[in-house]
Amino acid sequence: MRVLLLGGTAEGRALAKALHPDIDIVSSLAGRVPDPALPVGPVRIGGFGGVDGLRRWLVDERIDAVIDATHPFAATMTSHAAQACGELRMPHLLLARPAWDPGSAIVVESDMRAAETVAQQEFSRVFLTTGRSGTKAFADSDAWFLIRAVTEPEPASLPRRRQLVLSRGPYRYDGEVALMREHRIDVLVTKNSGGEMTRAKLDAAAALGIPVVMVARPPLPPGVTAVGSLEEAVEWVTRLD
Repeated sequence: MRVLLLGGTAEGRALAKALHPDIDIVSSLAGRVPDPALPVGPVRIGGFGGVDGLRRWLVDERIDAVIDATHPFAATMTSHAAQACGELRMPHLLLARPAWDPGSAIVVESDMRAAETVAQQEFSRVFLTTGRSGTKAFADSDAWFLIRAVTEPEPASLPRRRQLVLSRGPYRYDGEVALMREHRIDVLVTKNSGGEMTRAKLDAAAALGIPVVMVARPPLPPGVTAVGSLEEAVEWVTRLD
């Protein structure tokens, strides 16, 4: 059996390690991050060319099943995978890390609504951790931003008053507390990515009494089978094999 693993996440790397070499796995990364952490086994990097391109690739490469372990906000790739697999009647699984409990966070449906909330609440010093693509909505904001991302956003998408920090998790609680104190942060803006690698910022904000604006996850395509753990994903593949 040959499986396409749509990865680029810690969960994708862990799943590739758990299945390789017993299962013929090909991991696919989007290629948006320079020098990405690579999984074990064969890896392809780059897009497929939409649903039609993905469908052709699956047929040409004689793929038997697809596991989507992309980031919870990689909505386009998740949608394309669901559609292509549905058209081919190919087994398809989504491995999605459990979402965070938003608690008292202000939950919004988009980056734009997060930017509107920052303006309406008159926050002035923002810790923005929505990723490279999440800064554009804040480009016209009058607030000051501490922006943390893995790769540098396009200059035109950045707010005028900002400090940019390029880094990759995991992050620790003590470091997050010190960072927010040093920059006198009065609101944390983040996406509900889930997982433990970046959860420390939420715990630090709670300890410091800093409010959180949290962008909710996009809805999953209808009919998608989803699991939340590595063990469940391995069991699903084992049943197919």
